[in-house]
Amino acid sequence: MSPERAMLRLVPLGAAVRQLPAGPASRARLWGFGGRALGLPLIPAPHHPLAYLQETLMGKYGEEAKLIYELQDQGGELLALRYDLTVPFARYLAMNKITNMKRYHIAKVYRRDNPATTRGRYREFYQCDFDIAGQFDPMIPDAECLKIVHEILSDLQLGDFLIKVNDRRILNGIFAVCGIPESKFITMCCSVDKLDKVPWEEVRSEMVGEKGLSPEAADHIGEYVQLHGGLELIEQLLQDPKLSQNKLAKEGLGDMKLLFEYLTLFGITGKISFDLSLARGLDYYTGVIFEAVLLQQENDHVEEPVSVGSVAGGGRYDGLVGMFDPKGRKVPCVGISIGIERIFSILEQRMKASGEKVRTTETQVLVATPHKHLLAARLKLISELWGAGIKAEMLYKKDPKLLKQLQYCEDMGIPLAAIVGDQELTDGVVKLRDVATRKEVDIPREKLVDEIRRRLEP
Repeated sequence: MSPERAMLRLVPLGAAVRQLPAGPASRARLWGFGGRALGLPLIPAPHHPLAYLQETLMGKYGEEAKLIYELQDQGGELLALRYDLTVPFARYLAMNKITNMKRYHIAKVYRRDNPATTRGRYREFYQCDFDIAGQFDPMIPDAECLKIVHEILSDLQLGDFLIKVNDRRILNGIFAVCGIPESKFITMCCSVDKLDKVPWEEVRSEMVGEKGLSPEAADHIGEYVQLHGGLELIEQLLQDPKLSQNKLAKEGLGDMKLLFEYLTLFGITGKISFDLSLARGLDYYTGVIFEAVLLQQENDHVEEPVSVGSVAGGGRYDGLVGMFDPKGRKVPCVGISIGIERIFSILEQRMKASGEKVRTTETQVLVATPHKHLLAARLKLISELWGAGIKAEMLYKKDPKLLKQLQYCEDMGIPLAAIVGDQELTDGVVKLRDVATRKEVDIPREKLVDEIRRRLEP
């Protein structure tokens, strides 16, 4: 599958919106989610507002809260733009007393970040989320989420990638055995989360110099959070004399072992790494967390490796729904978020470097005329094609030159041109041109739609 086609499976936005089949089931197939798993209907997300009361968003993102766009007082209400799609989803479940749901959601979010367009980092950008809410046996939904990430990144052909997994309970257990008070667990997670960007020495310096940790405690944490591996590491930590005595760590390691067993059955453990440096600084994560990164690599077309950091992330957030429920009722949830802009930036850079054209339209036929005063003929023919479900367009000029129309087909990658001139009108035919080969053949007008469909068959 080509990267362009894979992108159309992944996300319907930008120019791709016009090409999507109608209906939730079709959009779900584009995501690659199908109708799998847990017997729950896969549905698109209901509408969520763009702005929320600040109190709805605050207290859920840890140190990342500084990136929330706060709006000025509007009629007595303090509002903020949504930071992600997870908190709105949890609020929706609580407000509507929903306890089982499997959904996907594609929408814009806003972050007061430093833009880096070459790395796909913007202040306004699309996220594509997939979540499973409900009380199920451990690690089955979590394993499916990781399987979905693996499928998407494999289909997109972005190069080698790695999906890092960890568990907040394991991290909290590590902090506990290292003598860190529970009140500092979240802030320690935020520090550890920086290990994918800066070396351990800088993280240690922050822990000691800014967050008041003793050098001994920081060094003890460092012995753990620099570890990564697979089932062998999980077994090793289960035998750790200190972690094995911590209830949270023991629970997390037990679930992590079960998760790897399921991922082995899915056949994807070659791309999975149990990485204790993965922390994800958001407050609402309660269990398994994961993050997909593209690995640095040279290739034939790009002189320097393309690096855009994480392209997907997520985890389990079992307590978030309860924060919005008046009675505090919890609904276990797990989900992933795909960074579409970052993936686009990689594809665009690689296609540009290779000289490959990026097709921005799914138009199948351009309706063209070779002479002046034939606008009515074009309008009538294009109306017939539209009525038959053919994706057709024409230039918005009364008398465009034929060469310009054909050049437009080549520039836009439109495969066919339906040319109708005075002679074609007299003969009751349409000249159908294959843009790639430049071969032309007269087709009886009543057979044109069938011929176009035949040529467009995969």
